[in-house]
Amino acid sequence: MALITSPESILDIALAAMQGTQDQRLKTLVASLTQHLHQFVLENQLTDSEFERALQFIVGIGQATGKNTNEVVLAADILGISSLVATINNLDQDGGSYAALLGPFWRKNAPLCAWGESISRTDLGGQAMEVHGFVLDESKKPIDSAIVDVWHSSPVGFYENQDELQEDMNLRGRFETNENGAFFFRTIRPAGYPVPTNGPCGELLRAQSRHPNRPAHIHFMISKLGYKVLITQVFDSTDSNLESDPVFGVSRQLVGKYLTDSKSGICQLNHSFVLQAGEMEFPAPPIP
Repeated sequence: MALITSPESILDIALAAMQGTQDQRLKTLVASLTQHLHQFVLENQLTDSEFERALQFIVGIGQATGKNTNEVVLAADILGISSLVATINNLDQDGGSYAALLGPFWRKNAPLCAWGESISRTDLGGQAMEVHGFVLDESKKPIDSAIVDVWHSSPVGFYENQDELQEDMNLRGRFETNENGAFFFRTIRPAGYPVPTNGPCGELLRAQSRHPNRPAHIHFMISKLGYKVLITQVFDSTDSNLESDPVFGVSRQLVGKYLTDSKSGICQLNHSFVLQAGEMEFPAPPIP
């Protein structure tokens, strides 16, 4: 019988107990996680009170997750895990566009919109904006009938599910590319915004002396059968928080040019996206 003889001996006993796992990928992942967690505890000589506080944080992010927020996703975001997973699974080795983390505010089944339609359905003021783009394959040929799902914050930094002044699905929409792979929609220029700070993740950011402010951006999720779903963001190059994004989502390739037309005063963004061949798999929505 294997019994504990030292702190270090517990790992081998725990790993042995997992050997009956039938799902081999699950077996590998949990064993690896267990090894890293044991190593972390041993290296840092974790105290009872520190362990208790860590458990409180995990319980807290679950309890703080609800209809309009997902604190569990936010925790993965502010630790850089979400961006890490998005990056290793979506490298642009074959010319595909850079991916970015999904974030906690995507909603499934945004309204299907016509070419050039505005997704600004509530009068919030702000600068009018037009977004033009192309969706291409890895050979830079246009992809028609791709669905471009977009969502972003208001001019004061709120998504519609956070703001009683905005109607349901405001600043959200889905557009279909034409035969040239082009899409076009109108909206209002988004502002940067703080990630939610009224839960455990906000407490952690304050303890680390980190600000919560994301740089202004527009989310894009682009899909078509036969291609990997591209989840990405395009950031405003003029935003002062590009290099201190609290969720580590900004790569050089995702910084777009938000340019104001001197005559019309309309903000213009032009950006192209490249899809990689693969299976069309959508993420689970963080909020309904």
